[in-house]
Amino acid sequence: MSLEIVATAQAPRAIGPYSQALVAGNLVFTAGQIALDPATMELAPGGVPEQTDRVLKNLTAVLEEAGSSLGHVIKTAVYLVDMGDFAAMNEVYARHFGQHRPARSTVAVASLPKQARVEIDAIALRRP
Repeated sequence: MSLEIVATAQAPRAIGPYSQALVAGNLVFTAGQIALDPATMELAPGGVPEQTDRVLKNLTAVLEEAGSSLGHVIKTAVYLVDMGDFAAMNEVYARHFGQHRPARSTVAVASLPKQARVEIDAIALRRP
């Protein structure tokens, strides 16, 4: 099976030696997305709600470039610097996913790149 590298200018470019996503067969594996504005590569202003919104917009752009969407996500992993931000993240997350409820893990981490407060990665199916 060959791997297809996914890259889009609609999401932040990789800030290290990794791809925005890889496609293997009909599965899409995204890199973790933080709240970088793809145009400026600066962290989105605001708190966890604003950062979560930007993260999910970035994730949507990567998934769409890979031939998928939030509605095809199977599993996400959410990384929070402070579990006290769970409710704020969860509210924005729920708005973006609507009635779709992928499996999810949420973990607290000591820090994230660029001083981000939230990071999310996903595994999704490609659209048929």
